[in-house]
Amino acid sequence: VQLQASGGGLVETGGSLRLSCAASGNIVRINVMGWYRQAPGKQRELVANIDSNGRTNYADSVEGRFTISRDNAKNTVYLQMNNLKPEDTAVYYCNADLATYRDTTYRAYWGQGTQVTVSS
Repeated sequence: VQLQASGGGLVETGGSLRLSCAASGNIVRINVMGWYRQAPGKQRELVANIDSNGRTNYADSVEGRFTISRDNAKNTVYLQMNNLKPEDTAVYYCNADLATYRDTTYRAYWGQGTQVTVSS
């Protein structure tokens, strides 16, 4: 199983970015997909997640600015980030709770991380 994240970059305060993360491999079913971030010197934190029925959950710090969505047919999760602030600067990691044909127990898988930098 691989989670391939893309879409990070450098943007000015108030700008927008869209992250994508596609899961591939012998996947039977994906439960929750989400995005986490880790800034230098800080712990990794949940940004947002979405379950297979489309129910979403956001960190208070991004509520109203970020939107998470997913395409179940493509095993892909997206994070639309608007009105970005310098404090959003971090490495963003995608995460998927999924089961494979080889192992039907749901396990957490992580993408490689993509850097988001917001200049002031």
